[in-house]
Amino acid sequence: MFKLPSIGLTLKLSIFATGCAGVVAEFVLSTLATYLAGNAIFQWTIVMSLMLFAMGTGSRISRFFRNNLLDTFILTEFSLSVFCAVSAVLAYAAASFTENTAVLIYVQAFIIGNLIGFEIPLVTRINQDYEELRVNISNVMEKDYYGALAGGLLFAFIALPYFGLTYTPIILGSINFIVASFLLWRFFGLLENKKMLVFVFTCVLIFLVCFAVIAKPIIIYGEQKKYRDKVIYSQQTPYQKIVMTRWKDYYWLFINGQEQFSTFDEEKYHEPLVHPAVKLSHNPENVLIIGGGDGLAAREVFKHSIVKSLTLVDLDPAMTNLAKTHPVILHINQGSMNNPGIQIINQDAAQFVKEDKNLYGVIIIDLPDPDSVDLMHVYSKQFYSILSRKLIRGGVMVTQATSPYFSKKAFLCLIKTIRAAGFSVLPYHNQIPTMGEWGWILGVKNEDMDESELKNTMLKIDFSDIKTHFINNDAMISMAYFGKGVFDEALMQDISINTEMNPVLYKYYLSGSWGMY
Repeated sequence: MFKLPSIGLTLKLSIFATGCAGVVAEFVLSTLATYLAGNAIFQWTIVMSLMLFAMGTGSRISRFFRNNLLDTFILTEFSLSVFCAVSAVLAYAAASFTENTAVLIYVQAFIIGNLIGFEIPLVTRINQDYEELRVNISNVMEKDYYGALAGGLLFAFIALPYFGLTYTPIILGSINFIVASFLLWRFFGLLENKKMLVFVFTCVLIFLVCFAVIAKPIIIYGEQKKYRDKVIYSQQTPYQKIVMTRWKDYYWLFINGQEQFSTFDEEKYHEPLVHPAVKLSHNPENVLIIGGGDGLAAREVFKHSIVKSLTLVDLDPAMTNLAKTHPVILHINQGSMNNPGIQIINQDAAQFVKEDKNLYGVIIIDLPDPDSVDLMHVYSKQFYSILSRKLIRGGVMVTQATSPYFSKKAFLCLIKTIRAAGFSVLPYHNQIPTMGEWGWILGVKNEDMDESELKNTMLKIDFSDIKTHFINNDAMISMAYFGKGVFDEALMQDISINTEMNPVLYKYYLSGSWGMY
């Protein structure tokens, strides 16, 4: 076995860099799968598990390579640089032609995982003449794990927020390319396949430069194909993908591919969400909105002159900043996010309500649909119980409650969950052309009003003193009644309450007939 001068430290630095790149590759592919295929928990679980499995198979394959280990390691790094760089573009390009994009991402995860798993045994064997086994293995693994931490921090705080899914994979590929290039030229005289490696170096360099130029147009094309209308804004944040589209004079906002509103009919969603609760409250001077980072619910709240302060809690500062600054959103929300009466807090809603000491006359919940496990805690009995303690006497809570038509079990689950948290509830619904049949659940504390009284009171509310496009007393009467079979007693008995420890709502939601719309 030949000895390589000063290679020990160089290899350890290399494995630190590749460990950093490896974990970022895992996160990139998991984020891609979530955005393009949905269901964050499932996609992250599958991609991460698949990559770890592939790392095991890559490690096993490495045992069959006995000679020219440094050459092999360098070639592996060049290969990783290419596969990592093209990961996002391939996924977006595939999304233009097929709905089975996740399968391609899984294949990429398996290939990249194999190459990552191939690295560590090679480095360990190259370094075995310089350190005894116990020190060698611990040093190599240590540097790899330290690199993984650096990669995680890099992905969360720099790569995804500032470079997005367009350039993060290219930067990732460049890290592997730099490692391979450094080793190639540092130990050039000791390599067995000099001409082949120089040729590979040249080809990969040209490819990465050219690819960096064409990557963004390809991704824009792939993303445009995902939407029916022209994409006029797109941003990947640490939390979600925000896309805005336009058709004629109408605008749509999507988060992670799901419609949040359309200016064609958004008043049929936001007016029923806000005005019944504000009208019913004994004192709506202080209002809390959970979610609603686009500012449309806030716009409706500020139509009530009695409202003195509005606190809006939305996790993603990119969304609330967009609502405060983008001319299209500013026009739609009528500048509500810049109203002097609003306080915007970017924080997880569950954490906020646990720490907040204020009481509110109205609490409006305008969160995304419960389509992933990570949202279950803000649709749980525990969460609603805390909110009941944040209401003044005579206060009102209301939440968007997904579709009673497309996902009836999820709708019924929310009714039972909110009841179990100590509320009398009034479910109601409306037909929204771009979204389908949609539902809300309004709640007051049991001690304030029973459900029969609540419904009778709501049916008498007058909305004529506020400027609305849709809601009036007749509309409220229509929305408060359902057809036969929605509240089937046998079905209601079979529905479980959604809790943090038993997040059944997620299962009910996914079992809905969403593909029918």
